[in-house]
Amino acid sequence: SSGINAEYGKGILLMLFGGVAKRTVEKTSLRGDVNVCIVGDPSTAKSQFLKQVADFSPRCVYTSGKASSAAGLTAAVVKDEESGEFVIEAGALLLADNGVCCIDEFDKMDVRDQVAIHEAMEQQTIS
Repeated sequence: SSGINAEYGKGILLMLFGGVAKRTVEKTSLRGDVNVCIVGDPSTAKSQFLKQVADFSPRCVYTSGKASSAAGLTAAVVKDEESGEFVIEAGALLLADNGVCCIDEFDKMDVRDQVAIHEAMEQQTIS
């Protein structure tokens, strides 16, 4: 178990320190951000690692996949109670911009919601 935890830790460190954004000779932009997906047996401290990252990282949002939807993770249009106007409410991914978004229990999310956040992870955009 400690060998697995060491691998989790190495992956998290690589994510926290990130990579270097580059532009190729062909003018293609390569993102420097590292996405980490921690997969393992139950009770191997995966959630604890995410909570430690959330406590450590200055710009981090921790959320659970069980209670998250694509709108909740990206952005949603909601009606403001005071003004009655529609406003855009930032989701976890926007709130963690240039930081870390920890999504625990990603496998519990609806598949359509998982697909919706793929753009944010790969392209660094939300549409």
